[in-house]
Amino acid sequence: MSPRLTALGAALAAALLATACALPPAPGAQAPPGAAADGAAPQQVAPGVYVLPGRHAVWDAAHGDVANTGFILGSRCAAVIDSGGSPAQGRALLAALRRVSPLPVCYLVNTHAHPDHVMGNGAFATANAGKAPQVVGHVKLAAALAARAPYYLRALEREGAAEIPQRIAPPTLAVADRLELDLGERPLLLRAWPTAHTDADLTVLDERSGTLWLGDLAFDGHLPVLDGRLLGWLQVLDELGREPARRAVPGHGRVMEDWPAGLAPTIEYLAGLRRETEAALGQGLSLAETVEATRLPGQWQLAEDFHRRNLTAAYAELEWAR
Repeated sequence: MSPRLTALGAALAAALLATACALPPAPGAQAPPGAAADGAAPQQVAPGVYVLPGRHAVWDAAHGDVANTGFILGSRCAAVIDSGGSPAQGRALLAALRRVSPLPVCYLVNTHAHPDHVMGNGAFATANAGKAPQVVGHVKLAAALAARAPYYLRALEREGAAEIPQRIAPPTLAVADRLELDLGERPLLLRAWPTAHTDADLTVLDERSGTLWLGDLAFDGHLPVLDGRLLGWLQVLDELGREPARRAVPGHGRVMEDWPAGLAPTIEYLAGLRRETEAALGQGLSLAETVEATRLPGQWQLAEDFHRRNLTAAYAELEWAR
């Protein structure tokens, strides 16, 4: 182990915990183009495929609507993709679905364990006349939620949230590699990925429309957030771009109609993060010196909130790899 890593450990742990748990609100948080207001109708991006857009802000007790969520309709039932960052947001998503269709919700898919994607799970517990849908996630999602949920809930308590769920509904169906779900004449292809954005990233491909739900494996407008492995994420993105999609729904930002070109900004940011970190390590800079010397990438929203955390995580990973 490098001598620098002993001092690094505490700083890294604090930074990653802050990324995954409650974070300070972002002043002047902006909505991406087409962001839906509370109670607004979902956007249909393909026949039977609906997105309820989030806005660009840091998740906290006052911002439960920061991630893109949505649903897909088959002839037999519906699948919901992520539940939002609060119970209220989960209820808003379910109400949006009900404005479009009376179909039962047979699956609630969580693309990863971050709170802005899972805190609304409980809203679906009685979605089907009192019967809960199956909650579907990466094979590592249950462990990730078990480790993180207490921090998420305590963060909401500290911030005086109006509503705090007693628990976050865990997955009842785990995906270790690939899994096909049938909504009735509408197959969904789920794929579990190696550690990238997080250690429990899952994508959902609706074969009929060619719509690929990315979770947070790619971002639009919102700075990418590293809570897994930088090198692993770059490798996953290279493979992800070969998925046979027509369009993609990122976890944050606009629907990517230019697939796979829409992955380019995320790839460029992560590659730049790697270059910056490797250059700092090559110059013998400490973590503190590296963070102090960094320049925020101006083309991304929320860079002030996340770039230095990303740099901290990248520094630890790449230092270990040397």
